[in-house]
Amino acid sequence: MKIQFLEKKLNLPGTVRDYAEKKVTKLDRYFRDDAEALVAFSVEKNRNIVELTVHAANTYFRASESTSDMFASIDAAVGTIEGQIRKNKTRLARRIRQDAFVRSPEAVSSFAPEEPEEGEFNLIRTKSFPMKPMTRDEAILQMNLLDHTFFAFRDEENGGAFAVVYKRHNGGYGLIEDTP
Repeated sequence: MKIQFLEKKLNLPGTVRDYAEKKVTKLDRYFRDDAEALVAFSVEKNRNIVELTVHAANTYFRASESTSDMFASIDAAVGTIEGQIRKNKTRLARRIRQDAFVRSPEAVSSFAPEEPEEGEFNLIRTKSFPMKPMTRDEAILQMNLLDHTFFAFRDEENGGAFAVVYKRHNGGYGLIEDTP
């Protein structure tokens, strides 16, 4: 597993990075060698925050934990990822059998700042990435793993058409689909 560290407005000793690497490496047993992890450290209001994102092919796992101790935050973030994997074990196993963790083209992101002209909307961020066709259940699973409120995907059940699943305020999920 390839691990990257990001320190936001702080300078950590090597022992913290070594500890994080040791703990995150334990997640290797769930993924193939091509998995990547990003560990971001920050401190806000005397709280040590660790944000852990693991990417394996087309599946992302994300956890953010905040405690008074950086080591405890690392343990909690790794535990959250393991919990997500256990909670969704059968769904993930089905995706693994369908080669979900086979390496795909790298995601391309563009974050070019644009100066808004008069009367234009101020677009802050643009992301570009390839979307693989997936079922609606897989899209909902991926949305929940990322802890997002919506997820865009290509709907296998609708011939690869663009679709969006989202969490409804009153519970349940919604689907927005493209019609010809």
